[in-house]
Amino acid sequence: MSADTWQQVVFWILAVAMTGAALRVVTSRNVIHAALYLVGTLMAAAALYVLLLAEFIAWVQVLVYVGAIVVLMLFGLMLTRAPIGRAQKLDNSQRPLAAVCALAVFVVSSWIMIDAFEDQEIALSDAAGTTTRSVGEVIFSEFVLPFEVVSVLLLAALVGAVVIARRD
Repeated sequence: MSADTWQQVVFWILAVAMTGAALRVVTSRNVIHAALYLVGTLMAAAALYVLLLAEFIAWVQVLVYVGAIVVLMLFGLMLTRAPIGRAQKLDNSQRPLAAVCALAVFVVSSWIMIDAFEDQEIALSDAAGTTTRSVGEVIFSEFVLPFEVVSVLLLAALVGAVVIARRD
């Protein structure tokens, strides 16, 4: 088998594992189990970055998302005394409608991505695009505003979770 074939095989194995873990994140009845499935999903994403020869981004994925965000989420669950198991009063009969809406969002998003990037290829031989320096320059020049917006959004989500959980 050629190197491209092995990359495709590994990609599809990781893609199936990542999709399965992502589905378990949203269908798990236990919040702690959902957080652990999220760790699996994020680790598979890091493995995909390694497959793309972007080792620095893979380590950032592991350190920031797996190491910090998931731990922050688990601490938030413990500190707010959120219900761990399934709460019957929070469940309703709109699951089929939610599944249809999620499928519609997936189809539209996929169509947009395929339409936008259909004729583009990732050149793995160009190692200059995955160096630490080039990633840092891009993040802190072109994408500094989205980078900061995401950090404020995460902070607002944490504060909102604490406010909702502490309401007596």
